[in-house]
Parts: sequence; structure tokens; C-alpha cells
Amino acid sequence: MRIAVVGGGSTYTPELVSGLSRERDRIGVRELVLHDVDAERREVVGGLAARMLARQGWDGQLTVTGDLDRALDGADFVLVQLRVGGQAARLGDETFPLACGCIGQETTGAGGLAKALRTVPVVLGIAERVGALSSPDAWIVDFTNPVGIVTRALLDDGHRAVGLCNVAIGFQRSFARHLGVEPEDVVVDQVGLNHLTWIRAVHHGGRDVLPELMARHGEAIAEQAALPLRLVEDLGVVPSSYLQYFYRHDAVLAEQLAGEPRASVVAEIERGLLELYRDPTLEEKPALLEQRGGAYYSEAATGLVASLVSGDGAVHEVDVRNDGTLAGFADDDVVEVPARVEQGRIVPLPQEPLAPELQGLAQHMAAYERLAARAAVTGDSALARKALLAHPLVGQHPLNEELAQRMLDAELSRRPQEALA
Repeated sequence: MRIAVVGGGSTYTPELVSGLSRERDRIGVRELVLHDVDAERREVVGGLAARMLARQGWDGQLTVTGDLDRALDGADFVLVQLRVGGQAARLGDETFPLACGCIGQETTGAGGLAKALRTVPVVLGIAERVGALSSPDAWIVDFTNPVGIVTRALLDDGHRAVGLCNVAIGFQRSFARHLGVEPEDVVVDQVGLNHLTWIRAVHHGGRDVLPELMARHGEAIAEQAALPLRLVEDLGVVPSSYLQYFYRHDAVLAEQLAGEPRASVVAEIERGLLELYRDPTLEEKPALLEQRGGAYYSEAATGLVASLVSGDGAVHEVDVRNDGTLAGFADDDVVEVPARVEQGRIVPLPQEPLAPELQGLAQHMAAYERLAARAAVTGDSALARKALLAHPLVGQHPLNEELAQRMLDAELSRRPQEALA
């Protein structure tokens, strides 16, 4: 088994290395390849990875390289965790919409579209090399945001791909703590689109324990969703924290205008992490990594890979083609749902239709994602403007025109030496 990580210089990578080591008996990894275009980051992160694996007694081969073809050659799984443009691009995504009075966020709204336009062509280029060089049955596991749009573009292009997010596993872990049980005994029925999901049930011991959880731990659950308890109780479901950008739009916008961008905070955390990673005595992931975000990503990724290899039939929350799973959505829409993972197969669990108060917003966003994916692949500026017009956080003209221009200006400012079409 050969696993390649594209974006292996990410500060997330020690989480992933730790997870792969834990699952080594089930996955049987003989070679782990960390690829990154940033030489300094891949050497720093690769050095820590080597020390971690040595401490854990792993006897496989670790390869750290800047050569994409070498990384992908013969890979059985390719995990993609990129941030095209780095934290500087993220800062732009989070700030240029604010000047128009719009939410600034890197995975939704105008900032999310900017990230998609910048990211999808790069990921598709990588996927093309996967098709040429990797195992014929290789899986592409995408953790690169915006996951729904990137996964859709991969599937539209004919690749064997699945999207992965850490929101559901984060809730699963907190629910398990509330219940005092092991996380693997809890199944979270979270449905919708990536970063636009609602938990409708929590299964443990053959029954739905969500009502019990809400009765005993409602305040903590609402806090994790970043929403008022009253709203969560009215909805009767637990929204992803990304729903705050829709349900608390004005309040969140005011907070963003008055506060420090998340990108600045993360950039500082990353500087601190890389400094820690340089310490030759460090042999485990530092506590600071928990502040980076992406909690439990490694467990989600390695658990999914282990199930695809072993065919254990475990349920994982994934981004896949709808194919009739959720009523009211096209078959080729990419939805985020629980699925039973068998050897080489991912089978979404049957789902009841979404309630009207959830369905309308999700359909609205599905239309946006369709346009955004096409705009990212074609580079068509008119499609990008249509995508903004379709997005619930924009949805009007000439605001979409102004945002599109600011998006272009932000790219020109960030990359002054590059010609942008």
C-alpha cells in the first residue's frame, strides 16, 4: 500500500502521520509519500514526520519530495490537502468581500468562490497525473476546500474521488463524550452539502439519542454550532457552524468588520507550529496544533482509507454524488451524507427528504456550486458573476459585478508579476 499526500508540507500533516501509524495494521501502508512545492515546509514537516514514525516503530518507507510525478507513481490513495496561494490568499478571500458589506469567509460567499476559481484547476491538474501514474484503482481523497465544489469538479472530470470534511467527526467526538461512550459506537446522521449540513439524528445502541443530548447538553451543542440554543431547538436539528453565516448574517458581519481576520490568527499559529516542528527533539504532534483547526481530520481520513481497504462496512460522513440519495437534488449534485464504506465502494445511507426550512437553502447553494464548478473549470467570467448572483450571501446585481472585480483586484495585488485572464 502506497499513500501519497499532496500538500504534505501542511501543518496538518503530523495529525495525518499520527493517524496512519495508528491504522497501520488495518491499512498496511508500506510507503508514505509527502509531496509539497515549498521546499522549506516539506523538509521541516517531513523531518517531524520521520521522527514521529521512528518513535512509533513504523518500519515502512517515508519519502519526502517536490516531484509530483514521483509522489504519485504507483499510489493507491492520493490525499489532497492544498491551500493554493497560502495564507496570503486566504486573507484576501476573507477581507475583499467586507468592503462590499458581504461576509468574508474562505469557503462560502465571494471568498469561497475566489478560492474555488484558484484551486479547482490545480487539483484537476494533479488528478490528471494521478490517472496517468497511480494505481488503476487509486482513490483521490479530497480535504481541499471548498470540498463540495472541488469534489464535484473531480467527479465531473471522471476521477475516482471522494470528499472529506471534519465537521461530522467533530460532533461525533463531542456527542460520545456527552454520552460517555466510545466514538465508534456513535453514528451521526448529518446531511446536506459541504459546510451546509444539519444533524438530524445521532444513533447509539440502535436508537436516536439526539433528543436526549439536546435535553441534557443543549447549551454546549448550540455553542459548538455557533448558534443560539433557541434557534437550534426551533429547527429540531443541529446545524454546522458554517450555517452561522446565513442564520446570523448581520451579527457575524459586524464581528468580522470589528475583529481580526481568522487568516491572520492562523498564519501566526502556523509560524509557531513550524518553529516547533524544527526542534529535532520533537517526536509527537504539539498541543498548539489543536488551535489550527481541522480537528480529527487525521482520524476521518485514515478511518475512511482503512474502510476502503478492509471493507469493514463502517459508516463515514463523505461528499459524493447524490444519485437519488436526497430528494430535490440532481443526481450529479455532490451531497454530504453518511455512507457505508465497503472494499472499494461507498454506498450512501438512505435519507428522508430535508425539511422545507432546510431544503430551500440547500437547493439554492447547490445551484451556486454547479455554476462555481463550471466557472472554475472554464475560466468564464460571466459564469463567475452568475455564481455570485445565485449565492444566498450575495444574490443581487450590481453587487456581484463589484465583488467579481474586487476578486480580480485581490489576485492581481497578491500576484503582481502574474498575468491573470
